[in-house]
Amino acid sequence: MASSLSLDGVHAAYGAVRVLEDVSIAVEAGQTVALLGTNGNGKSTLMKCIMGLLRPTKGTITAEIDGKAHDLTQMSTEEIVELGIAMVPEGRRLFPKLTVEENLHLGAFRRVARQSLQRNLAHSFEAFPVLQERRRQLAGSLSGGEQQMLALARALMSAPRILLVDEPSVGLAPLLVRRVIDKIKELQRDYQLTVLMAEQNFTQAIRIADSGYVIVHGKIAFAGKSAEELNNNDLIRKFYLGL
Repeated sequence: MASSLSLDGVHAAYGAVRVLEDVSIAVEAGQTVALLGTNGNGKSTLMKCIMGLLRPTKGTITAEIDGKAHDLTQMSTEEIVELGIAMVPEGRRLFPKLTVEENLHLGAFRRVARQSLQRNLAHSFEAFPVLQERRRQLAGSLSGGEQQMLALARALMSAPRILLVDEPSVGLAPLLVRRVIDKIKELQRDYQLTVLMAEQNFTQAIRIADSGYVIVHGKIAFAGKSAEELNNNDLIRKFYLGL
């Protein structure tokens, strides 16, 4: 069954520093939704709130999975992962001194994923053939693009229903950015995922987004119901696309 994610009136802070203010977004089942914004506007903080790594000071975060609603603000990160929500963090956060295959095994944290580890490993190698070629290679010796593929595959190993991807373009050459963004859309389609992607590369993110939000100084400045709306918005065209 389908999985969706919604945030309603979320506020978050680091101590006295307010980062998110009254953020409301909806990620419908089977959609790829882009959370757009430049560095320092709260995208990663929002992702941390969803994963239980930072508790909102106000608001609700709800995941609906197989027809049942779950209040993520009342759950631990482990419980959220167990629901079938996985995140590819900014900077990839791999274990550089472990092999590609060892990093992938660590992604199979969920009980349901451990039960089908070999099948998920085969799926990961099918999605990213280069990782199979380098399965015995240390993760830290991979190129930037290969490391991003490994981070995506590690998330895939948990057999997720909802996938969060935080800044997948960081540190990659333009050609690799396009390939990685295309791969995210391919994974969403092939594995019937619901995807929320935080990204500062507006041009690439809009290419695969079904809808999207622009976050500025911790507030949602614009909500686009389609890629066309995002492309035609004056705020995006002027400040982010240079048009």
